[in-house]
Amino acid sequence: MKQPIRLAIATMLSLAAILVATGSVAAQQPTPSDDQVNQVASQLYCPLCQNVRLDVCPTQACAQWRDLIRQDLAAGWSAKQIDDYFVQQYGPAVLAEPPAQGWNLLAYIVPPAVLLAGAAFVVQVYRHAQKPRRKSTQRALPPEDPYLIRLEDELQHRQH
Repeated sequence: MKQPIRLAIATMLSLAAILVATGSVAAQQPTPSDDQVNQVASQLYCPLCQNVRLDVCPTQACAQWRDLIRQDLAAGWSAKQIDDYFVQQYGPAVLAEPPAQGWNLLAYIVPPAVLLAGAAFVVQVYRHAQKPRRKSTQRALPPEDPYLIRLEDELQHRQH
């Protein structure tokens, strides 16, 4: 009887060792690649440098922020969570794409509206240019004026 008990204990210890080993491997996230870090960093602007994306900024601070992004990705954070963290720390100016709310909504509405208005203007100008021109209507003078009758007769004789 002692042999099957020893076998059962050995089997359970082996299974426990396998579960511990695979559990610790599964809990470790692979280190994110530079492409993954840059994909998130390209959606953020450097809080220190004006109009420089975080993925291309050469400052030491940006290198540290890219390392922070790498750590956050390794910890399982999503790009949205990282964006939210940077907005919370440095304000919405760090976002490459402003949120579609409040005054920022104008950035999404005004350009298409201007394009549509411009297209409508071009169509109107084109339509106006395609219409046949009417001959200008001159005010007809009364034919009973003897001076005009004589002038028209002379003009007709000179043309022949």
